[in-house]
Amino acid sequence: IRLPPGVGSVHYEAQLAMVVGKPAHRVKAARALEYIFGITCLNDVTARDMQNKEPQYTRCKSFDTFGPIGPLIATDFDGSPRMVEGFVNGERRQSSSTSVLIFPVEFLVEYITFVMTLEPGDIISTGTPPGVGPLKAGDVFTVKVEGVGELSNPVADE
Repeated sequence: IRLPPGVGSVHYEAQLAMVVGKPAHRVKAARALEYIFGITCLNDVTARDMQNKEPQYTRCKSFDTFGPIGPLIATDFDGSPRMVEGFVNGERRQSSSTSVLIFPVEFLVEYITFVMTLEPGDIISTGTPPGVGPLKAGDVFTVKVEGVGELSNPVADE
């Protein structure tokens, strides 16, 4: 993760990400998991000061190096709850289960595909546990998703 110049506060957000496996349009929640190829870790990096100043989130979440995913796609996702955790320099800062998401994974698929067709390889991020916070150069942020593994990203000045 590179910290862009002129951006005051860059935050981490550990998330579970779903990878779409086949074209999905107007999918009902009851069938949502049929369209998910698998899950992976996502670090939804956010330029928080920009987020608070702009009406839309696209720019604050879209700098180069923001939004890393991986390290692999677990294809055995059956919708059961998974723990999602975030660590800064090895210290746990976020920890929660997907069972308490504001928007359950099946709802997300139905809601999104009502207005757009998702294609294989598209990513749906699910939201983040409490405890988001700032990153600084020299930090390493690690996302852990139960049954997937760990995604670690070093932080550097641009």
